[in-house]
Amino acid sequence: MNVVAPTKVLAKDFASDQEVRWCPGCGDYAIVSSVQRTLAELNVAKDKTVFVSGIGCAARFPYYMATYGFHTIHGRAPAVATGVKLANPELDVWVISGDGDSLSIGGNHLLHMLRRNIDLQFLLFNNEIYGLTKGQYSPTSRVGTQSPSTPMGSVEYPIQACSFALGAGAHFVARSVDTMRQHLPEVLKRAHAHKGTSFVEILQNCIVYNDGVYAAVTEKDVAEDAQLHLQHGQPMIFGKAKNRGLRLKPGALELEVVTVGEGGVLISDILVHDETNRMLGMILASLEAPNYPVALGVIYCKPGPTYEASVAVQVAKQAAKFSKLDVNALLRRGHTWTVAP
Repeated sequence: MNVVAPTKVLAKDFASDQEVRWCPGCGDYAIVSSVQRTLAELNVAKDKTVFVSGIGCAARFPYYMATYGFHTIHGRAPAVATGVKLANPELDVWVISGDGDSLSIGGNHLLHMLRRNIDLQFLLFNNEIYGLTKGQYSPTSRVGTQSPSTPMGSVEYPIQACSFALGAGAHFVARSVDTMRQHLPEVLKRAHAHKGTSFVEILQNCIVYNDGVYAAVTEKDVAEDAQLHLQHGQPMIFGKAKNRGLRLKPGALELEVVTVGEGGVLISDILVHDETNRMLGMILASLEAPNYPVALGVIYCKPGPTYEASVAVQVAKQAAKFSKLDVNALLRRGHTWTVAP
């Protein structure tokens, strides 16, 4: 959704007068800063921008934005956001949710929002834990996670957020990290430019209940070897020496990590990222450390018809077909109605 402000706005213009109240060191501070900066750089209109959230630490987000906002109930932010967009398609809608809020009680609502392809941005803050309710394991918590609700360690396999989104039919799926001050705004800009539902998973640190959960991917001494920064049309190269890459295993639909220059591996053997390829996106979304680098950036992007546009066309056709009907007369003509096909 591209709604441009009449005059130039700054990042501070999107900050509300409310005291930001997250735990000191929480990754949410970095995210709200990146979002405010992104909106300013996009020069969006504040009075045409809406933030919708559910329940959880991330759900405080609308209070800190000098825009319109709805703090809804647990898991129902996608449903409310859908109503907002249908009621006024001109609004620029952002949905803020955590891994517990969106993938547990809200999983069904998220699934249908994604498959409908409503034109909005959905930001999933994934810290792999329930933070607001004091550290219980969440749908994205790893096997073995010890928490008040799993004192002996979780035995459940976690949901991979981006894989879930792709499986639900999402047309835009991307991933970034809370503290990547250059990368995250660029991903948010791509999401905003996309016409349809833009799903962005943000790996976010919970300093109190799950501190360092992404350390093996984000720490400076390992980041270059643990992160794969995707660029459409470019070879999937990573590593400190920029000589490691991904290629298909001979005779198998499976990726393997190889080093260019070793064992006869050439740069031409490295897979080129195609963000329009859903099958490739599914594979990239599932890559996990330590065997593979974690894919960051736009994993999949292939625009399609949006839900609200399709509904508008349908309503217009029906309105034209029955333009001469008198609703008042219909309500008063008897106890039974005949519904025309």
